[in-house]
Amino acid sequence: MLSIDLKSRTPLYQQIITNIEELVARGIWAQDMPLPSVRQLAVELAINPNTIQRAYAELEARGVIYSLPGRGSFVAGAQSLLQNKRRDEVRAALISAVADGLGCGMTAGELQQILQDAAAAHASKGKGGAGL
Repeated sequence: MLSIDLKSRTPLYQQIITNIEELVARGIWAQDMPLPSVRQLAVELAINPNTIQRAYAELEARGVIYSLPGRGSFVAGAQSLLQNKRRDEVRAALISAVADGLGCGMTAGELQQILQDAAAAHASKGKGGAGL
């Protein structure tokens, strides 16, 4: 199911990460599905197990997979992946908005107040502040 391109300039571990994220996002690999073991995948792809381990560690840090000692690694679920990607998008948009605001003369305090007001308005609509 996973494929790597040995001729690509993209590092092997990054190719593995991209492949697994895509399988999870498409729902091909469902929540709580076990991933192939590091050794098994290393043999299947004919690459160093350390490369697989690096990819799995990064995927776990991103919240795409989780590990259970002695049992292996499992898919955390598409929801988790989508939430992490959406958070990254929101973070980037906020960083850009802050840069724009500072660039046109707004102070950090003004920007902070706008964010607090927006969070309060969102919370008062019964949606809670956690969605921001």
